[in-house]
Order: sequence, then C-alpha cells, then structure tokens
Amino acid sequence: MKPCGAAAGEGRRRRGPVRVALEAMLTSVVLLAGPVLAAAQSSPEAAAQQAAENWLQLVDSGQYGLSWDEAAPLFKGAISRDQWIDAVTGVRRPLGPLKERKLQSATRTRTLPGAPDGDYVVLQYESAFANTQRAVETVTPMRGPDGQWKVSGYYVR
Repeated sequence: MKPCGAAAGEGRRRRGPVRVALEAMLTSVVLLAGPVLAAAQSSPEAAAQQAAENWLQLVDSGQYGLSWDEAAPLFKGAISRDQWIDAVTGVRRPLGPLKERKLQSATRTRTLPGAPDGDYVVLQYESAFANTQRAVETVTPMRGPDGQWKVSGYYVR
C-alpha cells in the first residue's frame, strides 16, 4: 500500500495547510531579514559616507538652505541658516559645478578639535569643479543619539 499522497510522486510527502503556512512565514522572514542584516553589517564609515554624499548632493545642486536643514545639530549651533547660505555661496559659486568627486579617506574618531566628544567620521574627497581642477573637500558626519549620521562640518580647500 502506498502512503497517502504518494500517487503524485513516489517519496514526495503531501504538504498540509499548516506546513504550507509555516514555509511561507519562514520564507518571508528570510527575505525580510536579508536587507536588515546587510544594513546591520555595513560599517559606520559606509553609513557616514552615504549620509555625507546625500548631503553633498544638496550642496552640489545649490540647495544650501536645505543642506543646513539636514545638517547635525552641532552644525546648526555653530552657524545660522542665513550665515551658512552666504558662506557656502561664497565658497562654492567660484568653483563652478562639480565635475568629479572621489573618496580619498574615511577616518573614524571620537574627538575633534573644538567639538564635543562623539562618533565622527572624517571623509576627505578629491574633487574637481568646472573652475578648479583640484580641490579637497572634508566632510564630517556625526552619529546622533537616534543613530542617524548627519553632517557636522564641511570644508573646501
């Protein structure tokens, strides 16, 4: 006598509704856990770099007020929105549009001169602009109490 369900194929077991539901839930958990695990495994330097590059896109597109809005509280405490807009306009306008930006270094640190202790990543980019072929941009994201990285400093030379 053949076991129940064997008519569909020798040796295959019939999956009941409970087993099908359990397999579906397990598959969902595995599929959802993939991106979560990948994000958890990304380095602080990579997360800080992504935040910095998102912020730099605002600056590159001339959205200076929005870049101030998206900066870290430390940044906002050091310069008013209007002062930031004036300062970054004066620095970036003569450079012209961004042509290229390459990350040169990412250094994680707990201390920076003139800043409170915290979780920082100092990123240095070699950049080229329409009117300046070689510039070094230093962008310093910091991790806030909510775990999010936000830019706390920006300098171009």
